[in-house]
Amino acid sequence: MPATCYGTHTSEALGTFATLLVKDPTALEDARGLLDAELAAIDAACSRFRPESELRRACAAGGRPVAVSPLFAEALSVALTAARLTDGDVDPTCGQALANLGYDLDFGSARRDTGVLTHPPVPGGRWREIELDAGRGEVTVPDGVLVDLGATAKALAADRAAAKIAASTGCGVLVNLGGDISVAGGPPAEGWLVGVADDANFDTTTASVAAGQVVTIRDGGLATSSVLGRAWQRGGVWLHHIIDPRTGEPARSCWRTATVAAATCVDANVASTAAIVRGEQTVGWLRGLRLPARLVRRDGSVVRVAGWPGVAPRGSGA
Repeated sequence: MPATCYGTHTSEALGTFATLLVKDPTALEDARGLLDAELAAIDAACSRFRPESELRRACAAGGRPVAVSPLFAEALSVALTAARLTDGDVDPTCGQALANLGYDLDFGSARRDTGVLTHPPVPGGRWREIELDAGRGEVTVPDGVLVDLGATAKALAADRAAAKIAASTGCGVLVNLGGDISVAGGPPAEGWLVGVADDANFDTTTASVAAGQVVTIRDGGLATSSVLGRAWQRGGVWLHHIIDPRTGEPARSCWRTATVAAATCVDANVASTAAIVRGEQTVGWLRGLRLPARLVRRDGSVVRVAGWPGVAPRGSGA
């Protein structure tokens, strides 16, 4: 099916773009409503920048238990699982580290301040102290800990929205939230064609970015983590949003982007984020997990892992 036959829509959401594709154009209006509702719910529950969000309320409780919604409990559970599976490399307790680096407002606003930082780095590592009782719907965040669910909550929203849209409309769907992609339902005959960008920054749009490679996905999720997408300058120093929890500073990675395919967008996002933090150790780790990945070094050279497809030679017709 040609791309022109899809129902498509792109809007701003969660501080990035949200692109929706449905195989049946007549399902687009219903699909948009479902996606918008899911994004609004995730934002209300998990935003670090909304004083009234459930996340901020839990972090402001001074170490006392707080009643939370099933959605927030699920999002926090996903983040804590990510921390456990990556030995703390993907750590939801790095919120204060980001705030101290100047990312204390939504990114568009935060990057306009280029002044010298006045607060020291804050290492993470306190995720084990968070108590989640999903049965009772209660969360206890240690006093002084600022939780950040930005990455995993966005991936969770993509998975949840894609599943709901496919179930409700009965057609294939792709949801792309700033590079976190989830597909559900029956794909087009040729699959969903996805361009993977090597050097996109915050101001890049889907229309302006040049894809380093185009791949086909039919199910599951695909996620790209990058040190370029949310980068800013403070006091003459360039920073980015992927934190090494051991130092509380931006990860000093050999990779500028990491793209991973997995069974869900959440799984792909956790692996791609950990890949940036782990640096050279990433290749063996992903190979052991059998997760196909495309890793791009700072100089633009590409490392493909666990069956990630190569690029067809020019003129091959592939």
